[in-house]
Amino acid sequence: MSEVMLAKVRKLLAKAEDPACTPEESAAFTAKATELIARYGVDRALLAARDPATDPVGDRVVEVVAPYARDKAGLLAAVVAPLRCRCVRRRHGSGFAMHLFGFASDLERVDLLFTSLLVQAAHGLAGAVVPVGEHPAAFRRSWLAGFAQVVGTRLVAAEAGAVADSGGPSVALVLADRSDRVQRRVAEAYPRLRTAAPRRLAGTGFGSGAEAGRSADLGGQRLPPTRTRQLPH
Repeated sequence: MSEVMLAKVRKLLAKAEDPACTPEESAAFTAKATELIARYGVDRALLAARDPATDPVGDRVVEVVAPYARDKAGLLAAVVAPLRCRCVRRRHGSGFAMHLFGFASDLERVDLLFTSLLVQAAHGLAGAVVPVGEHPAAFRRSWLAGFAQVVGTRLVAAEAGAVADSGGPSVALVLADRSDRVQRRVAEAYPRLRTAAPRRLAGTGFGSGAEAGRSADLGGQRLPPTRTRQLPH
């Protein structure tokens, strides 16, 4: 049933991304896709509670490359947390190696969403007008921060809605246990992990990026690997 649900998500998003769609139609398709992918996460969690072998805890490394590597890493972190995964950012050349931890189904959801959102961010930035006199890079960094913040908020709401619709306290306990197990795996791999200091941005693109985040497709079809998707320089 879960694979059927993912197939529905892909079809909905294909419709939402059709240039012939009106903004209202696209928003409706996107909202339904977001709901289904959240339900998919809950369904897989409940299945694993009965049969742990179906969804083991694991990890993977995602390379985030320049330009705007730190900002892309921030977008990935905004996707990871609501989907009950964790990530550790490590410097890797001019970019970052993001070490992700989570259950297999949740890591799958992260990959699906992040790859799609990177493409959407690239399209949004290409169409965003940099104010006269402002440095383009500063504007784009703040745009990406706004985009990531709103996407993260929307994902939190979608996940909470899926939990509420699936049975309340018992489901919440299953998901809390999964989060604890993921956190233990992170602690085993990084026993001296420290939290990074908050970042300060000077650009004025936050509001424009946030608006793009409100209409972003929170899901996506399988796309080429992350490292091939480039944001404007």
